[in-house]
Amino acid sequence: MENRITVREALPGEETERFRARLLEYRRRDVFTRPDDAAHLEREGEYFAQMLRLRSREDGRSRFLFFERGGDDIGLALAVIYAGEEGKCFLTDFCVFPEYRGGGTGRECARALLAFARENSARYFELNCGGDARRLRFWQSVGFVENGVDEWGEPLLLLPPEDELPIAVEALRAEDEWQLLRLENGFRAAVGEGCLDGAGQERLLRAVREGRIAFFLAKRGHRAVGMCSVVLSFSTFGCAQTGVFDDFFVEPAFRGRGAARALARAAQDWCAARGVSSLTACCASCDVGMYNHLGFDACLGTNCAKLL
Repeated sequence: MENRITVREALPGEETERFRARLLEYRRRDVFTRPDDAAHLEREGEYFAQMLRLRSREDGRSRFLFFERGGDDIGLALAVIYAGEEGKCFLTDFCVFPEYRGGGTGRECARALLAFARENSARYFELNCGGDARRLRFWQSVGFVENGVDEWGEPLLLLPPEDELPIAVEALRAEDEWQLLRLENGFRAAVGEGCLDGAGQERLLRAVREGRIAFFLAKRGHRAVGMCSVVLSFSTFGCAQTGVFDDFFVEPAFRGRGAARALARAAQDWCAARGVSSLTACCASCDVGMYNHLGFDACLGTNCAKLL
């Protein structure tokens, strides 16, 4: 079909240089448009050099892609596919050149891109929407859903995997600390709090490494899709250790698959194995029923706090 949109990878050399020029043009015109974006633009050379290095690695290889229709290049995309993360495809850039926009061309390009990525081992898709309402509506129109924020606090969109994998809960490991930060920021955004800054991230990870807080991750294969934490203290009333259950969050796209129940059970079992006398979840009144359903069925009154 003459008007069918196809996807091809830019070849090393002249095509890659042309891709670089069009990518920079797009990012200057459509992405970094605010007066305070000058610092980002100064790092564009570093950004492309990093993407170029990723093109040569075995897993997580970057793909420099052109959209083609009727012999003309009408847009581009930059994507990274991670076979080691159950086929996650992260879309870093997507653009239809201005002269070809309109008439549903963007959605056709997006569908062609998703088909190409699936043919190259992608199983699900993720991208940053940058808080742009128009971009959000566009990606929602091809099936993406809002799914928290990343470890830098940038809003994430996800096209969930169609296949089912079991959810397994494990204690946080050092190699998954970056996933903890992503989930922690998602949790904070969900309750209306700001994301962790660099100092906050360092304090959190220090507390974890020093054993002052225990985290559990619900994982779908490699991806952490939920978390909870337990902090232990000593009760002078019971003369025994007690625990506080907190940081309870499951990514929106992966709810309803048993992750919440598995996290609560893992935290309760961990406490029981250590002789902890009680595990308390402090929650809003609207969440009491959920926590009762997860085994927190003893009401201990109302919590009052003084914020310092």
